[in-house]
Amino acid sequence: MEQVKRELEHRWQDLGDFVREQRRLGQMSLRRLSELSGISNPYLSQIERGMRRPSAEILQQLARALEVSSETLYVRAGILDPEARASTVIEAVRRDPELTEQQKRTLIHVYESFRSELPAPAVPSEPGPVVTSPTTTQLVEGATQTDGFAPTPARTRRRRESTGGEDG
Repeated sequence: MEQVKRELEHRWQDLGDFVREQRRLGQMSLRRLSELSGISNPYLSQIERGMRRPSAEILQQLARALEVSSETLYVRAGILDPEARASTVIEAVRRDPELTEQQKRTLIHVYESFRSELPAPAVPSEPGPVVTSPTTTQLVEGATQTDGFAPTPARTRRRRESTGGEDG
């Protein structure tokens, strides 16, 4: 019983730390996040300190304001199983009628490779920390190239000029 209580407290603290980190990455004050999410400033402060257990609706409001997926916050709060989320992403890619089969395979491959880079969670039921991976700069005919930079017209043009007209 005590262990379950400690795990829940840890989960709320982890959620609060994640919300604070995302707010800071977005260069937002607590007051600004409160305005964007429609959640009171004191309540947000308590969430960030791991003192409150926000509902799914509150998490959804936070996700919108922080520009992260609701599922990410649901997983951190223990509302959603992290493996269920992964299968949902893969299923969504497979169901998309506008993607070719090759594009679907490539997206799934990239998604799974990013997931495999995540360190194992400390507690099996908890998600791992957010890991920033290099940006995929080329997804052409199933090939991937990562160099940490998103392609821009100027970079693509320079690359073509330096290789005699071919990307790569």
